[in-house]
Formats: sequence, C-alpha cells, structure tokens
Amino acid sequence: MENVILQLSYLIGSITFILGLKMLSHPDTARKGNLIAAGGMTLAIFATIFLYEYTGGEGQPVRLHNYLWIFGGLIIGTTVGTLAAKKVQMTSMPEMVSLFNGMGGACAMLISLVEYNKPDVKDTGTMLVIVLGMLIGTVSFAGSIIAWGKLNGSIKDRTIPGGQVINFIIFAGLITLVILVVAGIVPDMPGLFYAILALAALYGILFVMPIGGADMPVVISLLNSFTGVAAAFGGFLYNNPVMLTGGILVGSAGTILTILMCKAMNRSLKNVLIGSFGGAKTGAAAGSKEQGNYKEISLNDSAVLMAYAQRVMIIPGYGLAVAQAQHTCHELEKVLNEKGVEVVYGIHPVAGRMPGHMNVLLAEADVPYEKLLEMEDANDQMGSTNVVLILGANDVVNPAAKDDPASPIYGMPILEVEKAEHVIVNKRSMKPGYAGIENDLFFRPKTSMLFGDAKKVLQELIAELKQV
Repeated sequence: MENVILQLSYLIGSITFILGLKMLSHPDTARKGNLIAAGGMTLAIFATIFLYEYTGGEGQPVRLHNYLWIFGGLIIGTTVGTLAAKKVQMTSMPEMVSLFNGMGGACAMLISLVEYNKPDVKDTGTMLVIVLGMLIGTVSFAGSIIAWGKLNGSIKDRTIPGGQVINFIIFAGLITLVILVVAGIVPDMPGLFYAILALAALYGILFVMPIGGADMPVVISLLNSFTGVAAAFGGFLYNNPVMLTGGILVGSAGTILTILMCKAMNRSLKNVLIGSFGGAKTGAAAGSKEQGNYKEISLNDSAVLMAYAQRVMIIPGYGLAVAQAQHTCHELEKVLNEKGVEVVYGIHPVAGRMPGHMNVLLAEADVPYEKLLEMEDANDQMGSTNVVLILGANDVVNPAAKDDPASPIYGMPILEVEKAEHVIVNKRSMKPGYAGIENDLFFRPKTSMLFGDAKKVLQELIAELKQV
C-alpha cells in the first residue's frame, strides 16, 4: 500500500512539473505554475523520505533513517536559497541563475560518484548512465561557475591559443575514456573514471572561458539543458519518475531555448560546443572606421518629441536593469498613454545577460505582457513608429550586425531602430556595450544621445512631460 502511495506521489509530482512548465509560458499564470511545480516537488521529496525503501545488506527492505542529515540539509538549503532569492537584485539575477544551475550539475556529479563507488556489480547500461551523468553534470558545474564569475566581473574573457584544437582533443579523450570504462576494456581501473571527472571539469572551464559577454544568454541556456540531462540520468539510476520527468523537461526546454537563442544570435550550436562562441573579440574591426560626431538632445526636447508622437517604442537593455529603472519606465509609459501616445516595448531575444531577462524585468514592474513585442513584430512596426527610446541597450540595436562584415556580431538579427522617425539613446557614456563593439547607430542622423543614469533621466523626463 505504501509503495502505491509513493508511486502515486511521483506521478502527481511529474504531472505538476508538466502543468507548471505549461503555465510558465505566460506571465499571467507563471507565478501559479511555479508554485504548482514546487508543490509537486515538495510532495515527491517527503514521500521519498518517509516511504522509499531500498535493499539492505541482508537483502531486506530498509527505509531511510538518517533523518538528522536529511532534514539538516533541507533546512540549510531552503534557508540559503530563500534568502539568496529574496535579496538578489535584478541586475544580479543572471549570476544567481548560473550559480544555482551549477549546483544542480554538482548534485548530478555527486550522485554518479556515490553510485560508482558502491560495491554492487553494475551492468553496461548502468555504468553508461553513471559515467554520462557524471560527465555532463561536471561540465555543467564547471561551466556554470565560470559563467557566474564572468557575469559578476571577477573572471575576464580569456582566449587560449589553439583553444578549439585543445577542446577537440579533450572531447575525443573523454569519448575514449567513456568507452574504456563503460565497456570494461580496462577493468578495475578507478583512475580512468576520475580522469573523466577531471577532463570534464577542464572542458567545462575551457569552453566557457573565451565566450564573450554578449553571447552569455546562450551559454546559460545551454548549461541549463546540460543540468537537466544530468538530472534525468539520476532518475534512471534510481528508477525515480520525478527526477526523470524533471530532468527531461529541463533538458528538452533548455535545448529548444538554446537553439532559439542561437538563431537569434545567428550562431552555430556546433561553435558553442567547441568553445569558439563569440570568444573575447574586441570592437577593433567594427569600430576602427571614422565615426564622425554624435548629437545630444535635451530633456525638454525629448519630452516634446515624445508627447506629440503617435507611437513610441521603448527598447530596454541591461542598463535599465543596472539603474533599477523598470518601475520608472512603466510610469513613463502611463504618462504617455494619458497624452494619447501608444507605447510598446521592443524585446530582443538576447537583451540583457540571460534568456528572458528583459521580460522578467518588465513583468516585475507590472508592464502588460501584450505590450512586449518580440523582435520580428517590433521590426514590422518600426517603420510606423515616431520615436524609439533606447534604455541601456547597445549590441541588440547595432547596425554593424547588418552592415559591417568585419564585425564580430555580423549576421546577428537586431532591432532595426533606424527605420523609426527619431531615435533617442539613453546611456551613461559613449563606451561600447557588453560585447565591446562600437555602435555606429549613435552617429547616425536620426539618432540623438540622452546621457545619464536611466532612472534619473526617466524621472526628469516624466516631470518634463507633465509640463508639456
């Protein structure tokens, strides 16, 4: 009877994961979907703690009994996770996602290490699951920690001479070692198993290290899918439907998102895997030409231009998150609406530093989801837009992606803001964006620069609009 209850709990947990993922597809239901999935996970955890049985040393069924360690870990993990999630700023959300994802990869790695060191005889299939779970989990852990360091600025981009060749050699070495260990060609050699662990960690470091900042959203998505796959292998090992379902959902969703992000960046997934993805390129090629002069615009002129427009499109970027100006931006939108101006938001798939960063940022400020236009829709409406207000975005509006074959971002789809009648760019300075590339948009005739902190500028712009 208790086993039936356990399996029923696993089934309910799996269903809540699927429902939760479905509900996450829309902001109106995302919060509820997250809670439903969390509830299913909680049910599965406690059902496992109190109802799961395993075969003991004498062949008798034994239940989990080390409750002090189990609940100690649960309490510590829950406390740390809750405090971290509550205190994290939106600007630091990508780092937190990378760090938490790395912890998931580390868990999968540790599961494989524990199972490998058990004295029971393992068949080829079980050995394959153990080795692959450890390999993928280790790559995810090491890569996520490097991504976390790069996002918070403590680790700089490093391009290793011959890095692609080195990664190919490491990858080939990993495949060879996996075959040797799984097939038992070299029996009783634990050193080979730990060599896979070491090489996987090295590969995770080397393939993330040279990746440029503008490409980081794709890397986060890819590493997230790795963690999901590694968790699914844990589900296979323990014959646990919840782990298996959760891992498959995370792995498949992360893979689909990675492909979509690669498409948005006009990159190849193969280049991500071999570690040549946007690697530490500077803007020398794109910014070496003579740019000419840029022109500034005053707050009063900006307010007049926007107040008498029919349509204004706001392009949010990482600078908006740094200034924590999302609520002020929404207030600007409401002031313009009161004056009869239609306001929409143009969202590039890789704006910010993680997938969906701008969507989350604006959702926090209660911006209606219907006003968030995906890149294709935004570009379709750009020609009928009177004013585009760019808030801290850079690379996703850089015309070099279309016009300069020498640019590192050449071929990347962008928000084609130059099609609008007027472009106002809010930045702190003329420094290049996260990709380190000069932006020719700033020097074009339609573009005017409005310098300053995004939040302060928006507050002053709102005050000016109320006087128009």
